[in-house]
Amino acid sequence: MEAVNIHKSFGGIKALHGINFEVKKEEVVGLIGDNGAGKSTLVKILMGVFPPDEGELWFEGKKLNNYSVHKAEELGIDIVYQEQALADLHTIWRNIFMGREITNRLGFIDVKESKRRGLELLREIGFRGDIGPDSLIRHLSGGEREGVAIARAIYSKAKLVILDEPTAALSLKEIEKVLHYIRKIKEARNSCILITHNLSQVYPVADRFVILDRGENVADIPKEGTSIDQIDLKLRTVRAA
Repeated sequence: MEAVNIHKSFGGIKALHGINFEVKKEEVVGLIGDNGAGKSTLVKILMGVFPPDEGELWFEGKKLNNYSVHKAEELGIDIVYQEQALADLHTIWRNIFMGREITNRLGFIDVKESKRRGLELLREIGFRGDIGPDSLIRHLSGGEREGVAIARAIYSKAKLVILDEPTAALSLKEIEKVLHYIRKIKEARNSCILITHNLSQVYPVADRFVILDRGENVADIPKEGTSIDQIDLKLRTVRAA
């Protein structure tokens, strides 16, 4: 996906100033910036929540006209919000297929096939053996909940998965689980935008780092040949400006 010269204002507040942003096929891009940097506004434009005031959006080489959330879903663009929007009192399989139920020829939910496919998805992204499709969401850890949300995106055949602060408030052990799930997205030959303000939590899995500050691109840094200290120095320089 590519966003070209994106501008967006809300009343008298200029949220984005000529943003250029790209994520390639099978690429994980870390979108980094502090609160107010413009990350959320950019992502909402990429998801079709609202249109840019100026600029163009392209997906798989085609310009997007009359773009919307529904169109994003049709194209295979999915977002996992920080809150995850999971139903705590329901099982994993019900959460994965909610709104996209597997049905039999009579139109009823095919429970057996849903559980089989649910288990397949869990193992595909690396869930441990004691967690199955009948496990309740409320019994899962934060990292495991993030994994279920990612499994939903994979089931929807998302070509581009956007993760909103997926490691926020998680322990180091849980962060490792989430990073493992993100690697699985790339292994499935899909792309990912990983939104964060914490460089150390995105560096292990990202191929490239885009830094936003006050609605502007201030850096686009490939991981290859770049240390975490070099990127951190750039971040600290931006914050001090």
